[in-house]
Amino acid sequence: MSTLMFYSEPVALNKEVHRESKILAPKDYSFARETNSIVLAGVEFVEAAKEYPIVFVEAGEDNVVPAVILGLRDKENAFIDSDGKWDARYVPAFVRRYPFVLADGSDGRFLICVDKSSLNNDEGQALFDENGEETAYLTNAKNFMQQYHEQNRQTGLFTAKLKKLGLLTEMNAKAVMKKDNSSLMLRGFQVIDEKALLALKDKEILGLFKSGYMGWIYAHLISMGNFSRLVDKIAQREA
Repeated sequence: MSTLMFYSEPVALNKEVHRESKILAPKDYSFARETNSIVLAGVEFVEAAKEYPIVFVEAGEDNVVPAVILGLRDKENAFIDSDGKWDARYVPAFVRRYPFVLADGSDGRFLICVDKSSLNNDEGQALFDENGEETAYLTNAKNFMQQYHEQNRQTGLFTAKLKKLGLLTEMNAKAVMKKDNSSLMLRGFQVIDEKALLALKDKEILGLFKSGYMGWIYAHLISMGNFSRLVDKIAQREA
């Protein structure tokens, strides 16, 4: 899964180059209309589980990441309406961070980047003031990105623990559309095996509980019931 799925051309912010630049933030969520899954941090599980199915997907060699399922077909997001509004109470942080994103710098530090298409010199939020210092807008965006990075680091520890304990298993989901009885198959994702979870040793269970992971685990398991809600949502849109 790409971590830059709806970024056209991320550029690193530079005080000299972008001193007079402004950010024209998107007015709606149309930029994510063709995204059928979004990366999720562990701290988002409880709120996201009220709306979406949460699964785990491959992300490079021997690595998995949590993601919410937004549609059952390629380029289908059932949570964005015809006006570009997000049709759910909780919007994942991956979406809310746009047009900002972090990138690895050559010196080991992170660079604050922004999608080039959102930059202009005429309208929007200023990035730097007349003295070349960061505006409150840019500072808030940086703080959000740093928190987001830390949350994803913690999520990486969580998924590594799941793999180490052998709790993840492959799963496919089949949905039958009421409109014409056609079937859709969603493949290539993983879920937590509850039987394997219950078979863990007491010491391992206690470790998951004390680390705060047990809440995330059960939020994920509960969220699987949202697959049927997603099918109904797609059927309503098509009707």
